[in-house]
Amino acid sequence: MTAKILNGKTIAAQLRQTIKQQVQANIEQDIRPPGLAVILVGDDPASQIYVRNKRKACADIGILSKTFDLPTTTSQAELLKLLDKLNTDKEIDGILVQLPLPDHIDSNLVIERIVPDKDVDGFHPYNVGRLVLRMPLLRSCTPKGIMTMLEQTGIDLVGLDAVIIGQSNIVGRPMALELLAARCTITVCHSKTRNLKIKVQNADIVVVAIGQAEFVTGDWIKEGAIVIDVGMNRLESGKLVGDVEFATVSQRASWITPVPGGVGPMTIASLLENTWLAFQKHI
Repeated sequence: MTAKILNGKTIAAQLRQTIKQQVQANIEQDIRPPGLAVILVGDDPASQIYVRNKRKACADIGILSKTFDLPTTTSQAELLKLLDKLNTDKEIDGILVQLPLPDHIDSNLVIERIVPDKDVDGFHPYNVGRLVLRMPLLRSCTPKGIMTMLEQTGIDLVGLDAVIIGQSNIVGRPMALELLAARCTITVCHSKTRNLKIKVQNADIVVVAIGQAEFVTGDWIKEGAIVIDVGMNRLESGKLVGDVEFATVSQRASWITPVPGGVGPMTIASLLENTWLAFQKHI
C-alpha cells in the first residue's frame, strides 16, 4: 500500500479562498473587515517566521492585521496592559500572542487575560471547557485544522481507535477532545506511556506531536491507518522532517500528511477561520 497524501496546502488554500470571498462580500457592503492583533515578544527566529506567515495570510484574504513587535525586556505588566486595551478595541476581533513567551512572563496568565471571544488561538480555559462539554466556539487551531483534513478523507471516524502521541495543551489534549467528539476511542500517550509501539500498532488514526525527528517508523503503523504528522524538525543537513519517518510509514498508511505542507498550512487557515467566526460575533 502507498498512502494518499493529505495535502494541507491545497485544503488550506480552499478554506482561505472561501473566507476571502466572505470578507470581500462584506467590504462591498461597507462592513468593516475582521481585525486580528498579532503580538510578538522577543526575537525568537522561529516565532518571527510564524508571525510573518500569519500576517501575510491576513493580508492575502483582507483581514486587518495590527502588529505589535515588543522587545524581550517587555514586562508582564506591560503585556497585560496591552491586552486590556485590545480586549476593548472594537476593530479587533481576535488576539494572538505568539508562544513561547520569555521566561519572566507567565504564559497562562497572558492566555487567561484575553477575553474568550477574542481568543482565536483557542487556548483560553473557557474555550477549552466548551470543547470538553461538546459546545465548541473558538477551537485550538492545529487540532481544528487536523479535523478539517480528516473530513477530506471521506472516512467515517465513528468508532475508530485513535492514538495521540503528545499531551501538550496546544495539540495533544485538544486533539483528544476533538477526536472524542467525533466518536473515536482515544488513547493519549506521553513520555511515561508503557508499550507505546504496541498501542500505536493497534490504531486506526495516529497523530504524532512530540518534536522528535522521524520517531515513528513504518513497523509501528497498522496497515491502512491514517497518520497525521504534526512535527517540524530540521536535520543537520538542513532538511525539514516530521515526527514520522515518511518513507516507511507511507508504505503502510492509507493517508498521511507531508512535512512540510501538511498540518502547518491548516493551522494558519484555522486561525483565519477563527478570526472570521469571532468577527461574526462582534458585528
